[in-house]
Amino acid sequence: MTIPSSPPIALLLAAGRGSRFDAREEKLLQAFPHHDGRPGMVATAAAAALLEVMPVLAVVPGPGTLAEALRAQGCAVCMPAPASSREMSASLRCGVQHSAQASGWLVALADMPCVDLSTLCLLRDALAAGAPIVAPVMQGRRGHPVGFGRAHLDALLVLQGDQGARALLKTHPVTELEVMDEGIFADVDTAEDLRRVRVLAQCQRR
Repeated sequence: MTIPSSPPIALLLAAGRGSRFDAREEKLLQAFPHHDGRPGMVATAAAAALLEVMPVLAVVPGPGTLAEALRAQGCAVCMPAPASSREMSASLRCGVQHSAQASGWLVALADMPCVDLSTLCLLRDALAAGAPIVAPVMQGRRGHPVGFGRAHLDALLVLQGDQGARALLKTHPVTELEVMDEGIFADVDTAEDLRRVRVLAQCQRR
């Protein structure tokens, strides 16, 4: 008997430590406009683009402002067990466990709010067509988000460490999709990154 599966979904990983950002502030809650110019935050800007093309399950560290903001935006939300590590693998396992019926997962990072809608659509369509692993590429360099088909369900559920699913990318064929989108590299790790990515977002909307 075949277990029915749902279409691919996006996993928005928003439970990381953010240790390189100002310790007094939460980087994912910093002001950042959505792709249509509406006011928002880094995490909600990342979610807004994803929600344009597919359902989103956000993995957050626990109850609070971030979880509430993402729920209000339309994301489903899950949280790793309290004793769980905040390593990326723990977030990935949590998200996959809570969406095991999906036919694939587009693994997006909540601190990357500038990925273009066209890139997200390409990745979603490739996953829906059955590609086992997909990644965007610009000028020979891979970026994010990366998608995994259902064939990798078991491997995703046993990931360990803070490298996420990087080992799968090294040991399995990857369908690379060529894009012209600087947003696939633009992440917010530091306050300076936030300033730089805000400039990129302004340029994208012109």
